[in-house]
Amino acid sequence: MMTPTLLGKRMVAQLFDMSPAYFGMAMATGIVSLAAQRLDMPRIAMALFGLNIAIYGVLWVLTALRLTYYPRQFFADMIDHLRGPGFFTMVAASSILGSQFVVLIADYRAGAVLWGAAIVLWIGLTYTIFTAFTIKQKKPTLDKGISGGWLLAVVATQSIAALSALLAAHIGQPYKLELNFFALSMWLWGGMLYIWMMSLIFYRYTFFLFSPGDLSPPYWINMGAMAISTLAGSLLIINAPDAPFLLSLVPFLKGFTVFYWTTGTWWIPMLLILALWRHVYKRFPLRYDPLYWGAVFPLGMYAASTHEMISALEFNFLGFLPPVFLYVALIAWTAAFFGFVSDLLRRCLPPPPPTT
Repeated sequence: MMTPTLLGKRMVAQLFDMSPAYFGMAMATGIVSLAAQRLDMPRIAMALFGLNIAIYGVLWVLTALRLTYYPRQFFADMIDHLRGPGFFTMVAASSILGSQFVVLIADYRAGAVLWGAAIVLWIGLTYTIFTAFTIKQKKPTLDKGISGGWLLAVVATQSIAALSALLAAHIGQPYKLELNFFALSMWLWGGMLYIWMMSLIFYRYTFFLFSPGDLSPPYWINMGAMAISTLAGSLLIINAPDAPFLLSLVPFLKGFTVFYWTTGTWWIPMLLILALWRHVYKRFPLRYDPLYWGAVFPLGMYAASTHEMISALEFNFLGFLPPVFLYVALIAWTAAFFGFVSDLLRRCLPPPPPTT
């Protein structure tokens, strides 16, 4: 039997290589909850909301412990080309949990606190990570240094835009205009960032050797980044009557929101084909990885964003899509959660004694 002291040491040791992208679990749980709320599944939405508060809190405790026990590895991850962008899940998780507080229980104060935390994290991580990538002396080649995980920077940016728009819809002047302008600015910057990064990622796709191991789950963020851009754009369209400068931009907002949605939709068959190539044709093993939360998140976000776009643009003929993707997201979330529990037990419990 393992004593509490040995168990604690074993758990602390596991923090050494804890993925910086583990906040993707809170991102995925939060957006599936929000999609369930929008699609009239309040019990599921509230259950996942309560769970997400716990997940978010525990992840911050684990992050603080990792920083305390392994500061060198923590900061080395931050400036690593493959692991560094995973830190942006902290921003997106904060914004999405803030959106849950706003949408599910109308707690605007908690939403504003998380909005502020997300902005502080976004500023710190954006200028730390990308400055480090720029000035570091030893850099990987493009095929070894970039992945779909880089688009988490886009997701983080757009998550702040979406939460800003949600808060703007529920506060009075003089801050309503400022929040809507801030949401618009972040939405536009997120779109530009996607264009920059996606150009490099697509170039890496098509001009470098691609092995099954290279197709990590964060490549689903290719779609997820466009889905959350669609959500933020839809919220801005809904807010337009209360902000004159948005009202003048409505044709532009509608055009780019549809542009984002169609781009995200294009990625879905492509990613499914590549997943079949990876796991069926190439027989790459399918086992739990914390990065799989980065594949659950886009499914839930596509359901939520499509529903919001239908409301904003009255595209009622697309009404069949959100429920389908919500059910797929719930199945994927359940599979990832059971994988997480199994992996946690395997890591924390002692191995069985050898049979004689």
